[in-house]
Amino acid sequence: MKKTPKTGLTKKHWFGYMFGDWGGCMTFALMASTFTMYCTNALGIDPTLLGTLVIIWTIWDAVNDPMMGALMDKAFARKQNKRGKFRPWLLRSTPLLAITAIALWVVPTFFDGIALIVVLFSCKILYEAAYTMFNIPMGSLLSAMSTNDAERASLSSARGVGSMFGNMIPGLIGPFVIQAFDDRSTIGYTITGVACALIGFVICFLHYGLTEERTQVGEETKADDIKFSDILTVVKKNRPFAALCIHGICICTMQYASQTLGMYMYSGVYHDVTYQSISQMLSSPFMIGAMVAVPFICKKLGLEKVIRHSLLIGGAICACLFALHLVTDVNPLVHGVILGIGSGMAMVSIQMQWGLVGEAIDYNEYITGKRTEGSIYGTFNLARRIGQTIGQGFALYGLGWIGYQGTADVQTDATVFGLKILCVLIPAVFILGSWAAFKFVWNITPEVRAKMAEKKAAAAQTAPEAK
Repeated sequence: MKKTPKTGLTKKHWFGYMFGDWGGCMTFALMASTFTMYCTNALGIDPTLLGTLVIIWTIWDAVNDPMMGALMDKAFARKQNKRGKFRPWLLRSTPLLAITAIALWVVPTFFDGIALIVVLFSCKILYEAAYTMFNIPMGSLLSAMSTNDAERASLSSARGVGSMFGNMIPGLIGPFVIQAFDDRSTIGYTITGVACALIGFVICFLHYGLTEERTQVGEETKADDIKFSDILTVVKKNRPFAALCIHGICICTMQYASQTLGMYMYSGVYHDVTYQSISQMLSSPFMIGAMVAVPFICKKLGLEKVIRHSLLIGGAICACLFALHLVTDVNPLVHGVILGIGSGMAMVSIQMQWGLVGEAIDYNEYITGKRTEGSIYGTFNLARRIGQTIGQGFALYGLGWIGYQGTADVQTDATVFGLKILCVLIPAVFILGSWAAFKFVWNITPEVRAKMAEKKAAAAQTAPEAK
């Protein structure tokens, strides 16, 4: 039986949910922005070998994410935990996330040769498992905290703000610390990684303490009704979910390719990685303004339409920046600000996509009669991890294709032009691919939404009285 939802989201709920992605991103942001340079420049790992390792790590995630989500659904269906469906997993995973993150930036520095590869590989596997154990319940919690589109938009905004801070702080501090010790020394990377892990540890506990599962969703679903194979039906029948998966692959390819290559662009083209931090500071007022304004715009236009328009504008801005690079030498700060605004427009889709995941979960319940937030969120996270792998793997292989030399003081002209293609043109292409998913695949219209609401209201009237 479903419990009656508690009334109203509070500021405590909003800030509590914000802390989730803030705490998680404090360590995860370094995986995209700094980890590859740590491996290639400080640990001396060949980019092509690293690209292969990234693919293997992601194959692990391909099993890890959806299985973790389905495990949480089955565990709760089997034994109703009074503390909630998702929050107990946050308490278990937070210390593991901090420990494995610290190990990843400290332990490999004591090894070299084959031993270094084995230790680095093992530390990354353990970190990714801990992050998945935290991220799946944190993301799924949105559905258990919200009861309507307005609340989903509000919590999506909260997560977007948290993600912005979680990505911004390591992105601002890391380059200065790394540059202070030389980007070919492990010291700056270690200091940055440990500091971010400890800060993230505290913030993740705030997320646990300030959130609340306002409605126990899916209590009527029995454990035997949930099968790992159910997700195949979801992918086949749930077009909104398919659109979200295409979007997740495209937008994460853009995001992680950009983050992986950002420091290489400033190092190889502009010869100073601190330009990245300065550019982020200059473009951050735009990002903050967008975070504040978007939830209000969503109330007027709707989540899907706002996401679609922001993707189209962001892709166009990045394409125009590449055209500018073709005709003139672009100042590093001009490059950084324009790219920050273009990618920032695209990142609005990441900020607000979580509300659409909730809508895809509702649509799945509408067409199948089952409500399995963990499985759906876990599989959507898998699509995002595929995009992450494509972005990071393509970026690393791309560095080899364009002849990038990590030990060289100056890159060749061909390499510089290749960096511009990888850092500006390729992201524009994938942003527009994400736009196409919502334009041509997403099918929840106002009429479909009304039918979903009618069916949900009818089910509520016929359900047994709440406990």
